[in-house]
Amino acid sequence: MLHIPYLSTEAPYAIIAMAVALFFILRPLKAMRRSLINTSVFFVACLLGDLLAGFIQADRQLAAIANLLRQLAVFGEGLAVIRFLGLAWFNVALPRIHIRISGILADILVIVGYIGWGFFRLNQSGVELTHLFATSAILTAVLAISMQDTLGNLLGGLALQMDNSLEIGDWIKIDDLCGQVTDIQWRYTAVLTRNGEKAVVPNSQLMKGRYFVLSDKHSPNPAWRRHIDFNIDLSVPPGRVIELIEADIITATIANVVTTPPPKCVLLRFGPGYAQYSLRYWLHDPLPDDATDSDVRTHVLATLQRNGIRLATDDHIIHLVEEGAAHREDVQSRELKRRLRAINSIELFACLSDNEKRRLAERLTNAPFARGDIITRQGAIAHWLYIVVSGEAEAWWQPPQGPRRLLEKRGPGSVFGEIGLMTGAPRRATVIATTDIAAYQLDKEGFQDIIRQRPELADSLSDILERRLQRFSELERGYHEGRDDPDQRIPGSAAIGRKIREFFGLD
Repeated sequence: MLHIPYLSTEAPYAIIAMAVALFFILRPLKAMRRSLINTSVFFVACLLGDLLAGFIQADRQLAAIANLLRQLAVFGEGLAVIRFLGLAWFNVALPRIHIRISGILADILVIVGYIGWGFFRLNQSGVELTHLFATSAILTAVLAISMQDTLGNLLGGLALQMDNSLEIGDWIKIDDLCGQVTDIQWRYTAVLTRNGEKAVVPNSQLMKGRYFVLSDKHSPNPAWRRHIDFNIDLSVPPGRVIELIEADIITATIANVVTTPPPKCVLLRFGPGYAQYSLRYWLHDPLPDDATDSDVRTHVLATLQRNGIRLATDDHIIHLVEEGAAHREDVQSRELKRRLRAINSIELFACLSDNEKRRLAERLTNAPFARGDIITRQGAIAHWLYIVVSGEAEAWWQPPQGPRRLLEKRGPGSVFGEIGLMTGAPRRATVIATTDIAAYQLDKEGFQDIIRQRPELADSLSDILERRLQRFSELERGYHEGRDDPDQRIPGSAAIGRKIREFFGLD
């Protein structure tokens, strides 16, 4: 039997247990170092009390005090040992074999250990436990009645963690409260809102009431559905609105919007003079909900504006704007100058006269794009081009095999789709907006009148398009190098000129 002078017989075993447990938990539980230090200081204080009891035990006058002090010291030593053994078992040993229990359950089991140790020490000191239990039954009933709310919170927190209906990190919604669960304690559950406010919700309220878990991480596709509503004039066919919105949101790259389940646009209801639509989409992370909603609204608005569709207002709302002819002419003049500057920045139209450029400017239409929108898609047939006024975009080329490659980045003054406009050829690359873009769109009909009046433009334009195609060839050469690929061969200006004439029906 181990024995250290002046200490109780239990003290050496307690010291060994504390040393082994501390060695086992010190490194894995670095975050709890302050708590470990406090428990260790408490244990050392109990040892000093045990040692003091051994010194004064020889004095008969102080024998009773020494016995009481030793019993208290040994009881405190046992509490410290149970605390360390509980941490070693529940926080280190079980997680290493992939077994995890709730923190509240672990705390309850440790408290049961404290109570058991207390009864054991009382029995060792000669207290009759039968009489103690009989006396404490009435006291327990009184305490249970007076502390029913506290016990309800305790049992509620234990139930929440044991059935995994609520976990730390979950996003929940309770009435008008929405936030992330940061802690589940004995009495309450802490919820951190998006405003940085810490809401304290009693556990009994969660057990009695109804709450929603957003973006359940245990589901196959954890996501949270959101929706935005917008109104369109009744004259616009619903099928066209739904098709345009769904196609844009599905193909666009929007941060935090998941592709599975896919976004869905529905006709929700009819109002006075308008049809109300709802775009429903799913978020991966509930935290930036407002920011994601803003991005989606930006894409919806850009898609509608690009296709000449305006948001509708109620029939009973009337906008009266009084403006003179001079004001209207000034606005039109500024817009025309802006369009002419865009056309003058493009080499393709350098051979046009001032009058032809003006006619071309009048045929331009606004075509805004939101960040992540696909401006042109490789392989698609589209007989129009885009002139970028502000913003930036990237051109990506997808080879027959392997990952796609970045061809180039373009900013204001760039043009996309000129080959498709002039020859009807498929798009050579996929162009994606990397920022919000203000652009103009020019279709085949807008250029057809000019080139039919001056067929000789086909030869001038063919030289420019040949250089443009040669540029694409140089960018793609890294993939085609060493191959005899017929798609790599660039037609000469004469061949391109013939395609332009055929496309516009000049021959």
